[in-house]
Amino acid sequence: MKILVVDDSKAMRMIVLRALRQSGFGDAETIEAEDGAQALEKVRDEQPDLILSDWNMPNLTGIEFLKELRASGNETTFGFVTSESTPAMREQAIAAGAAFLIAKPFTPDAFEAVLSTVS
Repeated sequence: MKILVVDDSKAMRMIVLRALRQSGFGDAETIEAEDGAQALEKVRDEQPDLILSDWNMPNLTGIEFLKELRASGNETTFGFVTSESTPAMREQAIAAGAAFLIAKPFTPDAFEAVLSTVS
């Protein structure tokens, strides 16, 4: 499995990668992107099986990234890992094509519970 982790914070990308390893996805190949614009390029070049994206990022936000992916016909499983998880955001994410939203702070168990249903 190839997983793209998208977050403008290098530290948060490292935390997500650690949570992935601790939740049983240590064998997955991981790719990183700093924002939605860079992530679009990575999707084209790397063709990941799963995308984990922050919501608030410069250049292209997570929701804009997701909408552009879906508009291009890309149906890669997509989930948000974000500190903001209001009911309205969850509705917007699901309506745009996200499979899930994991709220920060999170645990490896939260990752395992969600990812086991989509992988």
